[in-house]
Amino acid sequence: MTDANAPSPDPTTRWGIVATVKADCDAILDFAAHHLALGAHRIHLFLDEDNPEARAALATRPRVQVTVCDDAHWARWDGRPEKHQARQTKNATFAYRRRPGVDWLAHIDVDEFLWPDRPIGEQLAALPDDTDVVRVYPVEALAPVDDSAHPGLWFKSYARQQAMRRRQTAEIYPEFGPHLNGGFLSHVAGKVFIRTRIPKVNFRIHNGFVRGEQLSAETSLAETKLCHLHARDFDHFLQAYRYRLARGSYRADLKPAPTPDGAGLNLNALFSLLETEGGEAALRRFYAEVCEASPALRTRLADHDQLHRIDLDLAAKRARFFPQTASTVAK
Repeated sequence: MTDANAPSPDPTTRWGIVATVKADCDAILDFAAHHLALGAHRIHLFLDEDNPEARAALATRPRVQVTVCDDAHWARWDGRPEKHQARQTKNATFAYRRRPGVDWLAHIDVDEFLWPDRPIGEQLAALPDDTDVVRVYPVEALAPVDDSAHPGLWFKSYARQQAMRRRQTAEIYPEFGPHLNGGFLSHVAGKVFIRTRIPKVNFRIHNGFVRGEQLSAETSLAETKLCHLHARDFDHFLQAYRYRLARGSYRADLKPAPTPDGAGLNLNALFSLLETEGGEAALRRFYAEVCEASPALRTRLADHDQLHRIDLDLAAKRARFFPQTASTVAK
């Protein structure tokens, strides 16, 4: 029986994303093209470092609004914050407050790609009118291993319930699982869409706040995943490793994975210990168990219903929306 109080899906519900990006042209255009293909009504891109090639291509798409984060931009915020997380949140807040042109706005990163089972606008339109924040949970990409015959990538997920997550993580990743939150190198918190009708919202990385109070995000967009390409291969992992260890997602001030006794290591401590004891070879051993789509890992993930095959098909989307750059596509 249909609930008489349930809202009817509204195909006119408009949604958009905001991101602060520092990446090469291909990565920026992949990100924009993917979300244009999904039907994003607005894509607000803040270039943390100017990229004239990407800017020229993006200018051909009126739904994409580009802001170069130069001195003039930061002057309105009393200067450029040193930490990139602070720059991200200030830009997201600015986009939200300056007539974002959508009913819902999500704050995500350039290596994150929304993946819905049905149109995002339909999902958002079906939410109760008193729901102002909705969370999208991540899946994390695994590095391909002798898998070129199959389109797409393997992704891993994790159990929402904490006790089940600890048990499954230890079984899936026998050597390093006790130190990992769901087997992820990056966040498990996900990202949020926020209705744009709320005054004085401050975006953070994973939440929204109003006057210092966190907005409730108990509802999830269950039919949408957030595909996170955090460490596509070992070379990419190493390239970003030092920065992430000092200032990013492996930094020392982050909490370890929750454990009953609170005795776990956070990633900063774990990686530092591995590197001290075994150098790059130890980091490679970690990466092989946790991040590579080996047959053994895929089997363990599948046994716990935490394995997903997703073909983002970024090259085709970029060729569709930015044909002037098609000759540069090498993916």
